[in-house]
Amino acid sequence: MGNGGRAAVPASVEAGYDALSLEERALAWIEPYWNADHLVRTRDWLVELDPGAGEAARLAALTHDMERHFPGGPVQDLAVWPEGESEYRRLHSERSAQIVGDWLRDERAGDDLVADVERLIVAHEVGGEPDEDLVQAADSLSFLEVNPKVLAGWYTSGRASKERAKAQGQWMFERIKIGRARELARPLYEEAIAVVDRA
Repeated sequence: MGNGGRAAVPASVEAGYDALSLEERALAWIEPYWNADHLVRTRDWLVELDPGAGEAARLAALTHDMERHFPGGPVQDLAVWPEGESEYRRLHSERSAQIVGDWLRDERAGDDLVADVERLIVAHEVGGEPDEDLVQAADSLSFLEVNPKVLAGWYTSGRASKERAKAQGQWMFERIKIGRARELARPLYEEAIAVVDRA
């Protein structure tokens, strides 16, 4: 029997990488990064603060520190206190935005989405627009939840004084501009400081 004049059915395509959402692909991309838990929890806190957070904000939250996964980036000088680190934070944010933007373009993301993600990553340390403040607040919440042992390690390894390590936690807490986020962050901040004090 012939095909009755019907067009040939295309060969089946194996479900795989291209079938995954961009957010799922981002999760796979960040997995090897040593602090990937911080990135995932930043995305989770973003959604906690704004359940309707758009794709750009979720992707920015999930990838905002990825420049630290690749050699050659700016190095944080722990002799400088948080208030004096604006140049380091600018370089970090801009490099992350470039690396994530390049990755998104490789994943065939649309130009508008790439531009939005890059903008949010550039602003993730300082905030600004309402969606930028959300990403910044989610970053702080996740940092205070996930990274207290990192702060304690700065002290125990001799990289920073105990006061400098605690100052980083305080700075991450105090930069939060959203009232509800600050309320959620307070117990995390207090516990982060306690972890450093116990180190």
